[in-house]
Amino acid sequence: MPSTKHSTRVLAREEWEPLARAHAQRADAATAGHRERAPGQEKHPVEDFLYEYYDTRPMRLRRWHPGVGIAIADAPQHAASRYYTTRDGATSVDPVPFLAARGRTVDYVDALLRATASRPARLGCFGLHEWAMVYRAGDERRHSLPLRLGQAGTDAVVAANPIACSHFDAFRFFTPQASPLNLIQPTREGQSEFEQPGCLHANMDLYKWSSKLAPAVPSDLVLDAFEFAMSIRYLDMRASPYDVSAIGLEPVRIETAEGKREYAELQASYAGRGADLRARILSSLDVLRAMAG
Repeated sequence: MPSTKHSTRVLAREEWEPLARAHAQRADAATAGHRERAPGQEKHPVEDFLYEYYDTRPMRLRRWHPGVGIAIADAPQHAASRYYTTRDGATSVDPVPFLAARGRTVDYVDALLRATASRPARLGCFGLHEWAMVYRAGDERRHSLPLRLGQAGTDAVVAANPIACSHFDAFRFFTPQASPLNLIQPTREGQSEFEQPGCLHANMDLYKWSSKLAPAVPSDLVLDAFEFAMSIRYLDMRASPYDVSAIGLEPVRIETAEGKREYAELQASYAGRGADLRARILSSLDVLRAMAG
């Protein structure tokens, strides 16, 4: 934890308004499909996960926050928002009340992300968590899409491959028949002991953690994490047992050696990008604590 005070940078209205406008436009583009489907309650088997599981609201995602350590001049809307304070005409996130209200969350996320970052990326899971969620499930499936290999073929893939899922929030959806097959038995209480930077879901969760820490975490970081999570979600479903051809996606056939190589290469790429986002979130928390004194 830094021991030195962090100085606040002040942005004039003509500096921060274009940033806020560009952010809103980018957020609108990222959520356009969801917003277009919403009036007809049309479902999307890939993208809905980010809106339902992470409780994403497009209007909240498009709201711009500069993040802790940056003050903005002539910003009455921000000045009226929770956790903001105004001094000498410049409005900024006040770290003291933020930490008073959200300190436990800050401590938890900080410890979890640092523990995750301290470990090497493991790239041998091959996305089998989605297969384990439908192992011997019959008609009890989380998605309406058909199984690409059918139930028997899907079960055979699970039986023939070691499962090593380190992420509790994926593991908890395994079928009762699949749970004992996992080489790792993660728990909620021990989450920080199991998380590792190669896990797609741990990297997808960077969006959850950054959004929970708004407005201390800047909105451009939250949106970066959202877009990153969406790209991971597409890989998650392409490598899943579901037939995604009806929505124009090419499967990653992890039941084959070639598919496993493709998955591991993509997973390694995501691990690198996730490391950068994780470091940025932790940097924001360092600034938050430094400014709180």
